[in-house]
Amino acid sequence: MSAYPGHEDLRTPLKVARGNGAAGTGVHHWWLQRVTAVALIPLSIWCLFFLGGLVHADYPVVLAAIAQPVHAVLLIVLSACLFWHGALGLQVIIEDYVHTRWLEVTLQMALRFGAVLGALACFMAVLSVWLTGAGAY
Repeated sequence: MSAYPGHEDLRTPLKVARGNGAAGTGVHHWWLQRVTAVALIPLSIWCLFFLGGLVHADYPVVLAAIAQPVHAVLLIVLSACLFWHGALGLQVIIEDYVHTRWLEVTLQMALRFGAVLGALACFMAVLSVWLTGAGAY
């Protein structure tokens, strides 16, 4: 019989409170959210200047700019960070506000599928411009 009703294990409430949460992954998720947020700051500033320089450019000039290796890699990293950060944030919203289990699982699966699909679409678009070059236009 336990001294704490409802806790039949040997851990005290203090020991339970010092953990990472029920699944043991709360700190990892929190750090990933912060790391992607910090990475998005310089990437977003770069993207604003990059796109600002292409405001009045025609199609071949834009393709040539994206085909440069530095810009292509930074666009891919920006896309990865955007979709990862967005998926992490939406995951927390779903976990906090959706209380029907089947709906929560369905939304989590749709979120992951949509994030991966969107990120892959961005990767493929940038890679197709980068690897084929802008010389075809």
